[in-house]
Amino acid sequence: MDNRNYDEAEDIVEFTNEEGDTLSLRLLDYFYYNGEEYAFFVDADSDESGEGDLYIMHVTSYTDENGEEMEEFESPDDDLLPALIEVVKTKFDIVDLEEE
Repeated sequence: MDNRNYDEAEDIVEFTNEEGDTLSLRLLDYFYYNGEEYAFFVDADSDESGEGDLYIMHVTSYTDENGEEMEEFESPDDDLLPALIEVVKTKFDIVDLEEE
C-alpha cells in the first residue's frame, strides 16, 4: 500500500492499494522489531471501543527536499507477520489479533 495523505491532528493516514481503493487508517502507536520501526493502525471509522481491522506497517523515515521529516508506511514482508503480530498482541494486550 502507498500512503498519500496524512492528517497529523487526527493521526489518519490514507493508503491506496494495488486495485486503487483508498483505505483510511488511524495510527495507534509505533514499535520496534529487530531494529526496524513499525506502526500499528486500526480502521479510521472503527468505533470508540477500537473494534475493527488492525494493520501493521513498516516505517521508513526520511527528510524531504524542504528539510521536513517524513514517514513512509509499507506493508511488511509476509514472513515477518507472525512475529510482528505477536509483538503487537503483547505490547497492546490484544487477544484476537490474527494474520489476514
